[in-house]
Amino acid sequence: MNLLVTGATGMLGEKVVQALMELVPAESISITARKPEKAAALKEKGVTVHQADYEDPLSLEEAFTGVDRLLLISSQGDDETRIRQHQNVIQAAKTAAVSLLVYTSCTKADSSTLPVAEVHRQTEASIRQSGLPYVFLRNNWYIENEIDTVKQVLNGGPVLTAAGDGRVGWLPRVDYAEAAAVVLAENKQPDKTYELSGIPYSYADMAKELSLILGKNVPVRNVDERTYREVLLANGTPEPFADFACEIQVATRKGDLEVHSHDLSQLINRPTISLHQSLTEIVHKFYGKQQ
Repeated sequence: MNLLVTGATGMLGEKVVQALMELVPAESISITARKPEKAAALKEKGVTVHQADYEDPLSLEEAFTGVDRLLLISSQGDDETRIRQHQNVIQAAKTAAVSLLVYTSCTKADSSTLPVAEVHRQTEASIRQSGLPYVFLRNNWYIENEIDTVKQVLNGGPVLTAAGDGRVGWLPRVDYAEAAAVVLAENKQPDKTYELSGIPYSYADMAKELSLILGKNVPVRNVDERTYREVLLANGTPEPFADFACEIQVATRKGDLEVHSHDLSQLINRPTISLHQSLTEIVHKFYGKQQ
């Protein structure tokens, strides 16, 4: 069985490969990397490394030859670029007759108003239309995306939000990576969609957890999106990122990241990592720098 992970030198991809190596021999794992030198450590462990680029269909076809199950980790960039790159991967997988295409999508991709949702909607549709057996892994929001929020608290600020009472199923990348590895390594039912999420919590809940972790009261400051954007800009956030963050907050307020699902814990056969544990790890990583 030849399992391949695209984008395997990225923040999620490298964790998927690590989890896979706990389940199957390294010799069964292949990866693609735009810069193979970044994967030198994996190559030393027996993982097959292919130089391939989402923008180079021929390199993808060559890398996918002989592959049984493939994980497409969504690319980066603007919507048009990402959709084109994903289509290149899908076509190459079809040409190589891959038996299962697994794709990292987003929560409620078919109805979400998240700014990233349209890419995933179109990619899911393209995969279905390809006729390839598939599994969609609809990942909720990474807790790592809230590192700046925690840093602001460590600097004496509140938990700032424009999401109101909206809830998020925050989890660290390692949980999503383990689920992806299980789907690749085991003969899971094809043509299935998993909504992967932790227990949904609000930003007020985050403030309570940080209060417990830090041993002091951490307030939550609820503002409208205009004020939220102004604060981000005043703190040095580039305008495009501030606009993106505002859109995420609005979508959160609408409930787009509130998912009540046990799909992830059932896949990995353990409870998902708690919000308290995730925040504790972030605090321990950065707290010393605040002293």
